[in-house]
Amino acid sequence: MLLAILALFIVWIYYRSSAGVNYHWRWAETFELLTTSRADGSLPYFFQGLLSTLRLTIWGMVLALLFGTLLGLARHSRSVIFNAPATAFIQLVRNIPPLVFVFIFYFFISNQLIPLLGLEALLREHNGNINLLQATLFGPSYLWENLISGVLCVGLLSSAYIGEIVRAGLQNVPKGQWEAAETLGLSRWSKYRDVIAPQVITTITPPLAGQTISLIKDSSIVALISIQELTFVGTEMANSSGLIFEIWLIVGLAYFILCFSLSLIFSRIEKKSQRYLQR
Repeated sequence: MLLAILALFIVWIYYRSSAGVNYHWRWAETFELLTTSRADGSLPYFFQGLLSTLRLTIWGMVLALLFGTLLGLARHSRSVIFNAPATAFIQLVRNIPPLVFVFIFYFFISNQLIPLLGLEALLREHNGNINLLQATLFGPSYLWENLISGVLCVGLLSSAYIGEIVRAGLQNVPKGQWEAAETLGLSRWSKYRDVIAPQVITTITPPLAGQTISLIKDSSIVALISIQELTFVGTEMANSSGLIFEIWLIVGLAYFILCFSLSLIFSRIEKKSQRYLQR
């Protein structure tokens, strides 16, 4: 019913825009622009931006899950040595606007961090000779610095929220489950793997799905620091061609497909985790 209402609304908007707004839709020109290969024979510019968004999302989510899980474990720990730094980081990131965080990180920390780690030769002076796997996973070598900066920005932003999700999931496990694992004499690794982790995964899957979808949408913020992802590409194409409505409608549709596909994947993960617990 909601999809039917949404479809009727879109049809009504299209009709009113054609009847009441003096705008001629140019879909043929739009699709030709989107599918035209570049002069060097590479993928069309729009699809390069889409692939860049996928790379940002995948690597950003990997970083966010790994670092966020560590933050969640540290927040759940009773040791001040682990708890205090994790709390400080989470509160700092969650209480700074994402746009401000991106600007601070990119223009200050990133510019200082890359020379400090000795990555200038790899990221800024690479000869450009890469294999197909490297090109698929990381994109063109001259954009590696931008990719790493974007991944760090969106990954660290999301990790703060994932850390709180993991902490809440750990605290939601009944105390009796922890005590039962201790009574059985399980090692720390076995206790978390066989008793705690399945329950935590079932609990945190819905909020984790929401945060992952937010990460996809938040990746558009890094367009402001000239990272050539989908929003940046859409802005350039719309401004250069004048196909404002058409380009942005397609960009919005691309984000919707990515987010909706991810929500379906997480829905299946949630069902499988629930079946695992019922065994």
